[in-house]
Amino acid sequence: MKHYLYTLTLTLATLLLTACDKEIIEERYLGSPTPDVQLYSIDENNVVSEAQSVVRGRKVRANIGQGLKIEKIKYYPVELSRKQWLYAKESSLVSEQREVVQERKLYVRTPASIITNRETSLIGGLADKGDEVEILDYDTFDEKGLVNRYHIRHAGVEGYIYGKYLVTSKSEAQKRYMAEKYDKVHRAVKNPFGGGEAIGCDFYPREREVFEGNTMPEACYSLYLNISPAVLRNIEAYIALAKRTKINTFTIDIKDNECPGYKAEAMKLYSPTNYRYAGDKETLYKQVVSRLKEEGFYVVGRITCFKDSHFVKDHPECAITERATGKPFKHNKAYWPSAYDRRVWQFNVELAKEAVRKFGFNEINFDYVRFPDRMTKIEKIINYHNRHNESKVQAIQRFAMYACDEIHAIGAYVSIDVFGEAANPGYTTAYGQYWPALSNVADVMCGMPYPDHFSNGYYGVKKPWNHPYQILNEWGKRVQDRQRVTPTPAKVRTWVQAYKVMRHIDRNGLDYDAADVEREIRGLYDAGLTGGYTTWLSSSNIEKYKKQEAAFKIDYLKEYKKKNKK
Repeated sequence: MKHYLYTLTLTLATLLLTACDKEIIEERYLGSPTPDVQLYSIDENNVVSEAQSVVRGRKVRANIGQGLKIEKIKYYPVELSRKQWLYAKESSLVSEQREVVQERKLYVRTPASIITNRETSLIGGLADKGDEVEILDYDTFDEKGLVNRYHIRHAGVEGYIYGKYLVTSKSEAQKRYMAEKYDKVHRAVKNPFGGGEAIGCDFYPREREVFEGNTMPEACYSLYLNISPAVLRNIEAYIALAKRTKINTFTIDIKDNECPGYKAEAMKLYSPTNYRYAGDKETLYKQVVSRLKEEGFYVVGRITCFKDSHFVKDHPECAITERATGKPFKHNKAYWPSAYDRRVWQFNVELAKEAVRKFGFNEINFDYVRFPDRMTKIEKIINYHNRHNESKVQAIQRFAMYACDEIHAIGAYVSIDVFGEAANPGYTTAYGQYWPALSNVADVMCGMPYPDHFSNGYYGVKKPWNHPYQILNEWGKRVQDRQRVTPTPAKVRTWVQAYKVMRHIDRNGLDYDAADVEREIRGLYDAGLTGGYTTWLSSSNIEKYKKQEAAFKIDYLKEYKKKNKK
């Protein structure tokens, strides 16, 4: 019966078109304040019924001479395909394709940075959850009718916000994702160290990026290389070692605290001191990354963010400061830019974007994505300059969101380094790293559970630094628990200890030869963490790596799949 009425409606519409003397056929585009445009059928009694929805932006032939006005709304016949005519509201028919996006106001579902300059990723403000924004324009929309970035005005600031963070109603914007499932989990997380309430973070799912021409290995087996010219100029030796093993990835420093890698334009613009101390190694970087990619390796560039004494020298106003003096606060032998400060965000992201464009890095790895640790006893004497009244966990997650969005836009992935402690259940860390919140955003989570960083008896393991399998297996199980409360968890690629146990921990600690490194990695894989590993050996000493070569010859993922094949 429904099919008969639908056919009758189309027939009547066709008769109307052929019988009417006012037939005026013009090309129009279908527009809407939502990604889909609703089309209608109208029967002989002028009863309007929803017939079909199509994605906005579609070009159609419209008969603008045969409109029907029903209950103050005007409808025009449009041809979807040969002999298929339906009706569109007058407001849905526009002359220019740029006019098909008809939103005038939207609401912020996920707190978002307002980008006032898309080329430089300049942040002009924050649009918080539930805020209304005025829509001025947009950049592009996709085949589903979804806008990439909207040009908006909010609180006197004009800029851009990604469409994925905006919804059409305030009530929808104020909701938390699957509150019935996740609220209980995150509300139960305690905040004993001032890192912030877990429930204040955002857990809406993220669509995982896949970039044409940039394929991340299913498991990255990575060697770390520092910025030393002696290391980089010896790249052929590292390549030779890698080709004898299963190593498929290299992680190379771009900027470490007081150790900038090369004279980047971003340093020249945002941190002249970093620029001054950087070596003239741009040509060397180009050669190294080019050779690695030529040999088929995946290449990651590492950048330390919120521990940067050189940046603080250039911008003391961006630093964590002493309340009494107003001067930058020195902690752990370094000055720390405040992770609340958006100028610090921009510098590091612009440096990352430059490295991707200039050298072709597949991924950017951000380290020190946190506030300083061991600060709980002195919080009252320092000033973080928290201009947006955010918690630490919110600020760190929002930096990760900003960094991922801007770096994804140029076709590269993002990994985030976190302390091993971030895997622990039940509380947010004092320095703002909450695993589920970051895993929901980053492409890769890179925990740093170095065995000699665990205290004696941790997780019930006596002298964990001498039991690398046990400690990393126990840690990995806890990571899996954190991943399960993350709607769209990142891959997990773990930093593994490749250096000798520090003497102040244990003079008789393990040297971390091939067998010890292998035990670490097997502990991770047996816990189900299959995204791979990166060696942490600050010297990047080739002879040390050669002594560990046997550990790098194993395809752990292949073994894991074989062992767990159902």
